Amino acid sequence: MNQQSAPAAPPATVSRATWFALVILLAGVFMALLDTTIVNVSIPTIRTSLGASESTLSWVISGYALAYGLALIPAGRVGDRYGHKWVFIAGLALFTVASLACGLAQNDVQLIALRVVQGLAGGIFFTPVTALIQLMFPGRLRGKAFAIMGATIGFSTALGPLTGGLIIEAFGADDGWRWVFEVNLPIGVVAVAAAFWLLPSRAEGSRDAGADWIGLVLIAGGLVALLVPLIQGQDQGWPEWTYLSMAGGVALIVGFAFWERRVARLGGRPLVPPHLFVHASFTGGVVLAFVYFAAFTSIFFSVALLWQAGLGASALQSGLVVLPFAVGSIIGASQSDQLASRFGRTVLLVGLGLVAVGIIAIWLVLVTVAPTSLHGWYLTIPLLLGGVGSGMFIAPNADFIVATVDRAEAGAASGVIGTVQRIGSAVGIAVTGSVLFGNLDFTTRGPDAAAIAFSHGATYAMGVSAGFAVLAFALGFTLPKRAVA
Repeated sequence: MNQQSAPAAPPATVSRATWFALVILLAGVFMALLDTTIVNVSIPTIRTSLGASESTLSWVISGYALAYGLALIPAGRVGDRYGHKWVFIAGLALFTVASLACGLAQNDVQLIALRVVQGLAGGIFFTPVTALIQLMFPGRLRGKAFAIMGATIGFSTALGPLTGGLIIEAFGADDGWRWVFEVNLPIGVVAVAAAFWLLPSRAEGSRDAGADWIGLVLIAGGLVALLVPLIQGQDQGWPEWTYLSMAGGVALIVGFAFWERRVARLGGRPLVPPHLFVHASFTGGVVLAFVYFAAFTSIFFSVALLWQAGLGASALQSGLVVLPFAVGSIIGASQSDQLASRFGRTVLLVGLGLVAVGIIAIWLVLVTVAPTSLHGWYLTIPLLLGGVGSGMFIAPNADFIVATVDRAEAGAASGVIGTVQRIGSAVGIAVTGSVLFGNLDFTTRGPDAAAIAFSHGATYAMGVSAGFAVLAFALGFTLPKRAVA
């Protein structure tokens, strides 16, 4: 006698309004990630328009990345308590206002301060996106929503340099950089208004879950104390205060580690749960995330300055030079999940290897080709290879790092990884910027002086990026062979 099988569960569905709500969330994701790369091609025009110092150029990017990273974890804690919808709206509204203010900045000090506010706001509204997708979408639809989010991240990051170049080309070198920031206004205003109507209001998590504000102050103070001398030191000739600041930064970070252990011992909710680092593979994965983002984000800073300030190219031409990396990143990311599920860690190692090979090849081009003979075509293949590798690595890497800890710790581990990635970007820009400007050599006179000087500085900076990339490849072996928690 045949047993009757149970009827299959009906496929999960959501309303059309929920999909529209996802569009609003992705609009925020698009803005936040676009602003991590769109400003790179604006740096040389900001330099000439505001008469900005060398350190200002590093702060415009590093300040955004650092503030963004530091806001991610506490924003999640606040969202758990008061509702992720309201944190998203508040952060997106602040980001939109800060974008307008950045475009209106009258000097470099104002621009740096407003970029920090913009980065802080980006970190605030980015964290609730993941929580709200978890809340709004069931089962397989949740996976589909996260896949769309991943594609949006890749697309917006890749689109940044070209968009920045087009805007500056359209509005001119003097004022075009202002429109690079103000392009966020129409998207932000519409997204904030729509978020009130479409996003679910109920909060998730524990109402008595407080944020670790003392821990946040300690780690923020330590990182700023380290970044300030890295960025300002070269500009000011490395005075005594720079070394004292770095020593103080290390002391604050050590104090942060002890504080987090104390909070955990007393049953509180530390900003970074210390027990995660009991897993040696997780520690290695976090260091990998830091080093990798320091490596690949810094190359765009060096290329933009070399092409525009050194070779006299336009912002659009500079954006087109790095376009192969964007194309490669999209190609690599589109196949990364399927390849990683089939071949495991090998795919990530291949990706890291391609990035290292690509950056080393760029460095070799700068070493061997005369500055006056440099052409964007020389970098096409290295950037394409690096982009494919980056796409292969970035999309699945968080899953592999999270797989090193217990399943119940996945949320906390993901927050730590996101923060470390942004801090890595900030440190990478700070270090390579200091190296680039510290090695500018204007001893050669004549019409090619700028090309020679910036080529010399960029060669050293690219060597540092290559070193980071090789170290990231070596750290890739600390990841588990399969992303199974």
